[in-house]
Amino acid sequence: MALLVVLGYVWPEPASSAAGWRMLSLLEMYRAQGWQVIFASAAERGPHRADLTALGIREVNIALNCSSFDHWIAELQPDVVLFDRFMLEEQFGWRVEAACPNALRLLDSEDLHFLRAARQQAFKEKRQLQPLDLHSELAMREIAAILRSDLTLTISEYEMTLLQQQFQLPASQLLYCPFLLKQQATLALPDFDERKHFVFIGNFRHEPNWQAVLWLQQIWPLIRAQLPGVELHIYGAYPPPKATALHNNKQGFLIKGWADDAHQVLRQARVCLAPLPFGAGLKGKFIDAMQNGTPSVTTAIGAESMCLEGAFAGLVAEDNHSIAGAAVRLYQDEALWQASQQQGFAILQQKFAFEALQPGVWQQLEQVRANLSRHRAQHFIGAMLRQHQFRSTKFMGQWIEAKTKLAALEQLSGAEQQ
Repeated sequence: MALLVVLGYVWPEPASSAAGWRMLSLLEMYRAQGWQVIFASAAERGPHRADLTALGIREVNIALNCSSFDHWIAELQPDVVLFDRFMLEEQFGWRVEAACPNALRLLDSEDLHFLRAARQQAFKEKRQLQPLDLHSELAMREIAAILRSDLTLTISEYEMTLLQQQFQLPASQLLYCPFLLKQQATLALPDFDERKHFVFIGNFRHEPNWQAVLWLQQIWPLIRAQLPGVELHIYGAYPPPKATALHNNKQGFLIKGWADDAHQVLRQARVCLAPLPFGAGLKGKFIDAMQNGTPSVTTAIGAESMCLEGAFAGLVAEDNHSIAGAAVRLYQDEALWQASQQQGFAILQQKFAFEALQPGVWQQLEQVRANLSRHRAQHFIGAMLRQHQFRSTKFMGQWIEAKTKLAALEQLSGAEQQ
């Protein structure tokens, strides 16, 4: 049986973030093809993590900067190793290549971290993003990891274009793989009149979500003035004290925290209100909203790569008054609301359906794996970068391991002397 080993940045939390359920969809794709799957991570196991063992996936704890990983992965000899985000390729890429040279090295970028960071910096400085903002040290690290990998799963059409046009990455090293959504059982969704209030949902540890909540503090009084009695329900995993302190019953600005059932929360709301000031990739909150027939109001960055024929499943606006106006209009205009709902269903079906996308994604993955030597021969820059990585990251990792062992020996020696 073919073996996939996933090296996870975190343990997947599908109810906390889009990254969590995207990872689960990739694991399920391999399981559906009859593969054995092992998920390994050095991260702590959070309270909301998925039970992978229930899906037939083995869970393994691994250590950073430790040669124990080398022995473990060499014994397994997996057919494919998937790095969850570029930081894991930096940490383990050279070890995987040394121990398993014939394994396909697959990188899941999730979203482009350097793009999100550049947009965040421009937002912080209250200015427009400039092309040179993207030429950062973080971009160099992330793009180097993409070039060192055999293939990178790229979640967004915008990011596919950016990598190829601005950074000249070969199309043959990129594989467009957005959210892969399985068709759900048809539910009787509440209609326009059965719904009320606005909802925002997003992991508070994700900075774009937190900044969106702060922005909503400015926007909400403009909406509330036109819709007295309407509330904004703000849900998300890991709300910090600074978030719960924003709770205001009088103004209907309600910090709800963790949602036991995000889909139920969205089905009850009339509009998803999520003005994201920056970010990257695809925004899972809008996928969830579309699945539950809930139109959204967001920014162009929020709707990025999530439109069909230029139209989003709701309205897009960029400043306080425009966002407030769009929110009030969508909340009150039943015909617009219903058209936005139908657009959401069309986007899900035509852009993210598992049944339509999975065969093509799988075919490309297997085609590269079947012709791995030829594929690698076409990408000299990646080979060159891996050579440099062996001389830098490898020796840094070995130095950290030696330092850790020395500290342990000194501690043991001190304890014996006492």
